[in-house]
Amino acid sequence: MEAATAQRFQYPSWIDWRNFEGKLLHGSLRFSQQAREDKRFKALAVARLQPEERSDHRQLVSSGVSYSGKNSPASLLETGIVRSPFDEELILKRKAEEVKPYLNGRPIYLVGMMGSGKTTVGKLMSKALDYSFFDCDTLIEQGMNGTTVAEIFECYGENFFRAKETEALKKLSLMYQVVVSTGGGAVIRPVNWKCMHKGISIWLDVPLKALAHRIAAVGTNSRPLLHDESGDAYTVAFKRLSTIWEERGESYTNANARVSLERIADKLGYGDVSDLTPAEIAIEAFEQVLSFLNQEDGGVISSRDL
Repeated sequence: MEAATAQRFQYPSWIDWRNFEGKLLHGSLRFSQQAREDKRFKALAVARLQPEERSDHRQLVSSGVSYSGKNSPASLLETGIVRSPFDEELILKRKAEEVKPYLNGRPIYLVGMMGSGKTTVGKLMSKALDYSFFDCDTLIEQGMNGTTVAEIFECYGENFFRAKETEALKKLSLMYQVVVSTGGGAVIRPVNWKCMHKGISIWLDVPLKALAHRIAAVGTNSRPLLHDESGDAYTVAFKRLSTIWEERGESYTNANARVSLERIADKLGYGDVSDLTPAEIAIEAFEQVLSFLNQEDGGVISSRDL
């Protein structure tokens, strides 16, 4: 049955490869000089790490003052008392420009537990880099004529899904200038790491309690490894996530870079990781990638360009 099903659902039409003509890996790209420009953006990035700034921001929010990237008062932006979404976008873009010359077009893979924000953060990173974005689970669903991941697990089993996941990663590993959000269990297969090590992998490390709260808030129906258990949503999610962590936790450490949400929250003076914005996580991801690339090049990047 599974063999017949596997023959029925083929992948040639799941990606229009014409959209990515010229994006197959075939040599290095030249380093640009953008990472050396406009030092004031680095000062802005450093300023965002000051806890005092966040404290003032929280006071404004709690008192009912609102702002957006389009209509934030100029005085607030100029004084640096608060940081608007527009500020975050500028910092994120500049950080991407620092990293991009040294990526040489290599793909970026985001790994992490279910609910860790890989898709949301990945989209921000791809936009900042001007890369294409792919969600691995979505590609698999498209290859199965719209069958959801939960339905694939139910009808064909986890092994069938994992095989499709590996097929997808193999195809994506042949591309460059892409950011890929992987499924939570992609890390358990060594062959998947072989694909991801052709690029740069980033582990979004989120505390289990925060993950359980996120998943409980949206429900477990779309989570095939969670939705069959009974009980209140948070308890079910936390219990199952703890078991999954025991099985996969060590595998996540194979990633080239680790983005710890607890570390970011502490650095920014937040009381909880749930206060972090996706942009702040994406900025930290770029910083960790830059650190990895620096180590890979023996410290040449920091001494020459930063």
